Amino acid sequence: MKEVELEGILDFLRGAEQLKNTLRSSRTSSGRHESTAEHTWRLCLMILLFESQYPDIDILRLIKICVIHDLGEAISGDIAAVDQVEGMDKGVEERKGLELLIRPLPKILQEEILILWDDYENASSEEALLAKAFDKIETVLQHTQGRNSSDFNYGFNLSYGRRYTNHDDITSRLRALIDKDTKALAEGNNTI
Repeated sequence: MKEVELEGILDFLRGAEQLKNTLRSSRTSSGRHESTAEHTWRLCLMILLFESQYPDIDILRLIKICVIHDLGEAISGDIAAVDQVEGMDKGVEERKGLELLIRPLPKILQEEILILWDDYENASSEEALLAKAFDKIETVLQHTQGRNSSDFNYGFNLSYGRRYTNHDDITSRLRALIDKDTKALAEGNNTI
């Protein structure tokens, strides 16, 4: 690898570090806002835990999709699902941010990242569909663990991402368990 390519990779990594500072609307159990990097980490951890349940899935591709799915937020920031309005295409802004972020990388790496991101965005492979399912599951799980504000909308949590979380038996069952916790929290039972 040429020196200029190494420098480009370092520049990219410096830019990607912003995901540690990109805050989501979700709260951690200590009450602070969760970062996009933290969300991505636990999403990847979830995939590793369920790897044996998906013997026909290309797990490396799935993890790659999960690692890059929110990279554009390092530039564009996160737009919470509850803040998205009709006609808004969050993906357009995220892709613009991603294109800017990956500019220092060698072309072959840029292309690989964009292919993976486009696959996720369009849910065009089994790996992308599973990434979307677990992405939504990680989010609703965090909503049941976070120290949320008193006006947190648990009703939204119950409907969020359902078309993806109903992907298969495993993701549907996980979602049902989390929904049970969400309903308890909505009823004011904070002992989950």
